Amino acid sequence: MYDIAIIGLGPAGATLARLLDSRYKVIAIDRKNKNTGKCCGGLLSPDAQKILAGFDICLPNDILSDPQIFSVKTIDMDNNMEKYYQRFYINMNRARFDNFLISLIPSNVEICTYSLCTKIEKKENVFHLEIGKNGIKKTIQSKIVIGADGASSIVRKTFYGNKKIKKYIAIQEWYEDKNNSPFYSCIFNKKITDSYCWTISKDNYLVIGGAFPVKNCNARFELLKEKLKMGGIDFMQPVKREGCFVFFNKGFMNLCTGKNGAYLTGEAAGMISPSSLEGLSYSMESAKILAKAINKDLEKTESKYFAGTFMIRIKLTLKILKMPFMYNSVLRKLVMKSGIKTIKKN
Repeated sequence: MYDIAIIGLGPAGATLARLLDSRYKVIAIDRKNKNTGKCCGGLLSPDAQKILAGFDICLPNDILSDPQIFSVKTIDMDNNMEKYYQRFYINMNRARFDNFLISLIPSNVEICTYSLCTKIEKKENVFHLEIGKNGIKKTIQSKIVIGADGASSIVRKTFYGNKKIKKYIAIQEWYEDKNNSPFYSCIFNKKITDSYCWTISKDNYLVIGGAFPVKNCNARFELLKEKLKMGGIDFMQPVKREGCFVFFNKGFMNLCTGKNGAYLTGEAAGMISPSSLEGLSYSMESAKILAKAINKDLEKTESKYFAGTFMIRIKLTLKILKMPFMYNSVLRKLVMKSGIKTIKKN
């Protein structure tokens, strides 16, 4: 019997496990191995940097990736336009970043990696979790359960399946970088996706990726690569390929913090930017708020957590209002044509 079971050890789960009071018996379950990184651009936003600063956490050098790029090339294929905008992201290795956060978890937390939670049931106010590892299944019990397992959250699916968020598939491939020049771009093409795509140089590799509707996602990704080759970007066979589900949150009502002992944090709660798909900052911030609520009073977690995430809901609402200026080709053309906040390359 555990007090708290955390499903997922990404930035949300690892932050929560680190901040929970030692008086609780905690187990953290994650299916990834230490070499597995989430399919994402691997960029640390200013908001995420601010949260790490608030934790007084400094990143080791081996987490950082070369090069550090200070501008994004926005490629609007719909309107045949290109503009540069200044950005303050930190280029990093996502798998190493996740492992670093896990390394900060205190020893009193039981960590189960390579483990998959396949079933959760609530019986007489106790959660029963079925855990599979190396073909062997076991059942544990916990007073509360927390879904920090992203867009594929079993906690959300089991207890909040009625609060559906549109799922996209993020796909990216790594290529040996033959361009010999730092390159970070944000790409819009409505025939490819109504979200966006990206390229970024990372440790002598060129990463090409995007978030695509589930239907025909592979064909859409191939079309992206075809368009990039036509634009003069040279790449051959991929070194590796990554993919995962990602929430494309288009509505305020899609947010769900949880209740009755089953709580959600980070992307599992719908806390991911609908404009940029940035989720690291929301993951760590919501985990901090949830840990504070649990540590103060386990019985009143629900109300305190919901109230504590008020500013996150405001931020995400503002991001939703911003979406048309990114994804509507007419509005995006007007913004880019205005030259607001663009920078000129010498």
